[in-house]
Amino acid sequence: MNRLFRFEPVVLLCMLSLALPVSRVAAQTDPALLSAASGSVSPSSVALRFNALNSLIRDGNIAREAARNELQRLLPQMRAEYYRRGGVGYGKDAWVFPLADHDARAIGNGRDRGYAAAGYDYFLGNRHGGHPSFDIFIHDRNRDCRDDRNGKPVRVLSLTGGIVVALEQEWRQGSRLRGGVYLWVYDPVNDLLVYYAHNSELSVGLGEIVRPGDQLAIVGRSGYNAAKMRSPTHLHLTVLKLKDGRPLPVDVYRELARATTGRNSGTE
Repeated sequence: MNRLFRFEPVVLLCMLSLALPVSRVAAQTDPALLSAASGSVSPSSVALRFNALNSLIRDGNIAREAARNELQRLLPQMRAEYYRRGGVGYGKDAWVFPLADHDARAIGNGRDRGYAAAGYDYFLGNRHGGHPSFDIFIHDRNRDCRDDRNGKPVRVLSLTGGIVVALEQEWRQGSRLRGGVYLWVYDPVNDLLVYYAHNSELSVGLGEIVRPGDQLAIVGRSGYNAAKMRSPTHLHLTVLKLKDGRPLPVDVYRELARATTGRNSGTE
């Protein structure tokens, strides 16, 4: 099976269970590969620049002030790119729950449903504190990344409309990268950055325009902690509101509870 991902055996079972076409998978830093893929588009220069900035922040290789200045410079360009490419102004009433065939009952229980914004700072990258996020679990007792109820992989759907502005498609067992295989979607209508982490496989490319309910990925177990057997299989969802160039956590539980449920058709 031809795959762009390289996982070690402990999570290989998740990879073997997937049957998505490789042509839908985007290369992070190789525009030629992406444009050659059937049905894909070449990533715009602004998406490439944001992806590069996000990687520098993630790895702690850029000063906070420089990162913030660059983010402020890129935001209006990303917004213009979204509408130039035919993006539509989707409001929150159009949002779709980000796991197909699931709803808010799949969100972790406990205090505040696991949401803890205190200590989070986007500009700290992989070293950030807090958990301004919702972990959304699938039924997967044997950790094979398939829904125990039907034996199928579970599709990760776009909560909002937007443009894919950053992604990481490769992750190795033992890597300390917490998000594993992840992507960021910028929603210019609501001025949000939405983060989808721990995926097995991506289904969209850098710079791609997405609508609420579009398939982004397949839920998985990638990431430093998510790959451990003690961790139930889940999607890690973070929503950040952009204010004066600062991405700040926002609790969207109520919106998730009201979101439309997408169907899981098309996975095998």
